[in-house]
Amino acid sequence: MEFIASDLSGVFLIKPVVHKDHRGFFVESYSERVFENNGIKCRFIQDNHSMSVDAGVLRGLHFQKPPHAQTKLIRVTKGSILDVVVDMRKSSPTFKKWRSFELTDSNFHMLYVPAGFAHGFCTLVPNTEVQYKVDCFYAPESDSGIRWNDPELAIEWPANNPVLSAKDEKLPLISDVESPFA
Repeated sequence: MEFIASDLSGVFLIKPVVHKDHRGFFVESYSERVFENNGIKCRFIQDNHSMSVDAGVLRGLHFQKPPHAQTKLIRVTKGSILDVVVDMRKSSPTFKKWRSFELTDSNFHMLYVPAGFAHGFCTLVPNTEVQYKVDCFYAPESDSGIRWNDPELAIEWPANNPVLSAKDEKLPLISDVESPFA
């Protein structure tokens, strides 16, 4: 696996080794040993799987507040997404900065997102499936987020009128959220 550090400290684009032949492919999508050898020590305890029927489905931007903050390892198993992370760490030099990454079922790229970031994605094609590991169980009382189209962030999404959940439509602006991350 190749671990490519982004300019947001702690966020890595991960390119696994893909073995392809006439039968299809084989990929090792996670190895605790390989991650630890690359400086990432994380115990994942829950796997999540989402399927979005339409292109332009936008999920996010979500995070969980401490003590239930989550580190995530995201990958696409069918379709493609534009995956976005926003640095919510107040002491970070990249506080309130965002980056996007294209994850697809054909490029096999994964995204490692440590706690302290808001995360969301927009599907680029219909019937997209996203799977991700987290290191902390979902805790409704710690659930939080920021608005996908916050003008202060000016995220360049691939859809102007995305399909949103009722919850995501009501998320606050980043200026109205007291970041719980130091």
